[in-house]
Amino acid sequence: MFENLTDKIDRAFKLLKGQGKITEVNVSETLKEIRKALLDADVNYKVAKTFTDNVKEKALGQNVLTSISPGQLMVKITHDELAELMGGKNTDIKLSGNPTVILMSGLQGSGKTTFSGKLANYLKNKRGKNPLLVACDIYRPAAIDQLHVLGEQIGVSVFSDREDKDAVSIAKKAVRHAKDNDHSVVIIDTAGRLAIDEQMMNEIAAVKKAVSPDDILFVVDAMTGQDAVNTAKAFNDKLDFGGVVLTKMDGDTRGGAALSIKSVVNKPIKFIGTGEKMEAIDVFHPDRMADRILGMGDVVTLVEKAQENFDVEEAKKLQKKIAKNTFSFNDFLGQLQQIKKMGNMKDLIGMIPGVGKAMKDVDIKDDAFKGIEAIIHSMTPKEREHPEIINGARKQRIAAGSGTTVQEVNKLMKQFEDTRKMMKMMGNKEQMAKMMRNMPKR
Repeated sequence: MFENLTDKIDRAFKLLKGQGKITEVNVSETLKEIRKALLDADVNYKVAKTFTDNVKEKALGQNVLTSISPGQLMVKITHDELAELMGGKNTDIKLSGNPTVILMSGLQGSGKTTFSGKLANYLKNKRGKNPLLVACDIYRPAAIDQLHVLGEQIGVSVFSDREDKDAVSIAKKAVRHAKDNDHSVVIIDTAGRLAIDEQMMNEIAAVKKAVSPDDILFVVDAMTGQDAVNTAKAFNDKLDFGGVVLTKMDGDTRGGAALSIKSVVNKPIKFIGTGEKMEAIDVFHPDRMADRILGMGDVVTLVEKAQENFDVEEAKKLQKKIAKNTFSFNDFLGQLQQIKKMGNMKDLIGMIPGVGKAMKDVDIKDDAFKGIEAIIHSMTPKEREHPEIINGARKQRIAAGSGTTVQEVNKLMKQFEDTRKMMKMMGNKEQMAKMMRNMPKR
């Protein structure tokens, strides 16, 4: 996500930092490069030009040329303008109704049905709601089946009526069903087409009129760039939706839709889809996205993901085990599972300031822990709890059972031992202080 844009903006700032003296000329040169980078990322030309004009005006207005660190001030102004371009602050989904009705709109293939499932999962697990998914795509039986499969997967009820061929009637019945069965949120998945047509627009407008949704989300594939923005405009003219959802943000996307859509339709981006799993949904924060685009990482989101996935009680138990030096391979495996739940590995690494840039060309697969897990699963319960009993013969058996080599088993054993020592040391304040005192002075 935004990899090429980040690289090009970074190069543009290097152009500025390389100058002995900052002048209006080289500020203009830097902004010209940034404008080119935005256009390459498929940002609307008018949006890109207005953006760089605003940055230039603010830069010269804030005396960047005479500032102590003009390069840093330019980065800050660019960051703030990027955040503003994408909406300034995050906008929450409206959950005021009883039940709340959310209408999903978008073209076929944008990921609307999948996102409906992700949204239901998010509202159930993170907002404590009891959602009902509604299958209102009367033209595509596969969409109804898909919604039922997703509902079963996440433990959410699905309302559908295959006999009824009227989307308005199904939506009305679904809202009544939600009231009767204490569902606090109704998510209506509507029909999509391969292109905008009058029938589809009239149908979704009729559904809107019938159920008076509290929020309407327009789901769009981020990989379609400017086409996504044009489609959003057409839907907004008809529906006046409340917010945008950008799906497939984990793909090879240039990011133009994310940067242009707010300016063109004046509606906030509320969510982004960041992968195939049902948990791969993020609330959109413009300032954090600006951090990522400028290669500054996104520590806040990383910490939030860690807090969501790491169990407090388990952490306390783990602390006691570390203090007693009884941290085992079972605990190690548990920690890996919790890290995996946090999401795509490359995305997580990209949230660490400075690290994302350094690792951009490294191919980090989501199954990076597969070999480690196979080795641990090949150990007996006793070996996992007491790694010190693992001798040469046991290592050969573990390697054979996990489809790895003895060298790989040895490597994991060493990494585990080093981790255990470091954890023990960090748990021992006196030892930690002694180590700090013995560090060579500069």
